[in-house]
Amino acid sequence: MSDARTPAQIEADIVRRREQLAVALDEIGVRLHPKTIIGDAKAKVASTVDETAGRAFVAVNRVVTDVKARFVDEGGAPRLERVVPVALLAAGVIGLVVVSSRRRGV
Repeated sequence: MSDARTPAQIEADIVRRREQLAVALDEIGVRLHPKTIIGDAKAKVASTVDETAGRAFVAVNRVVTDVKARFVDEGGAPRLERVVPVALLAAGVIGLVVVSSRRRGV
């Protein structure tokens, strides 16, 4: 059996390889097109923002849950031994702010 190819087989191989090369060049052209590059960059940024926002939400939710657990018992009732001192402290700070703003305005 001979490994020699006919001219028709060689020509068919050349045509097939040209088509493969054309497809590869088209793919490269699409990948390197500025719109494609910008679109990929936008998608990556959007993904990063979504991921960061998701992490931030989880972190804030954890903090809110922890703070709530400090001021509310398992039944949902306020823990007065913790709420009252914080309320008094907040009222004192607000009072100081009001007094200092009135002194500046006079």
